[in-house]
Amino acid sequence: MGILDRFRRKRPTLREDIPKASAWLKEAMTSSGYRLDGSVESFRELDRFFEEQMRPGGILDGQVGSKLFAIGCYMGEVFRERLGGTWETDDTDPQGEISIAVRFPDGAVCWPVQRAMKRYQDSEDGLYAYGLMMAEASHDPSTKRA
Repeated sequence: MGILDRFRRKRPTLREDIPKASAWLKEAMTSSGYRLDGSVESFRELDRFFEEQMRPGGILDGQVGSKLFAIGCYMGEVFRERLGGTWETDDTDPQGEISIAVRFPDGAVCWPVQRAMKRYQDSEDGLYAYGLMMAEASHDPSTKRA
């Protein structure tokens, strides 16, 4: 170990970035009038955000990579916390931010950043419907309709 090695900053891992990005998104969305409470139901607010902000001059106009990553991180954290999933990441993958996945106890896997990207590219592909489908497939009682 050389003397300069002590001064090199360790690059954060994806597992370290995910909760930070999720927390950043919740704060940023709150300041913009959107309520994210850590539930699958809050994915409705994500859909509203896409509907309102995908316009010239909107928050989703221009560079969106870090925003889509944060949206995917939030979704994945909701799945992980509510449905019992675990993150799968690969810091050696050049596309690692896109490829992060949540594996559920039954072995099913979802890629929330890819889903956020798909929502951005196809406004008809709602995040709430996707979240509800994932929750119902996991037999989450909080998503059962009367």
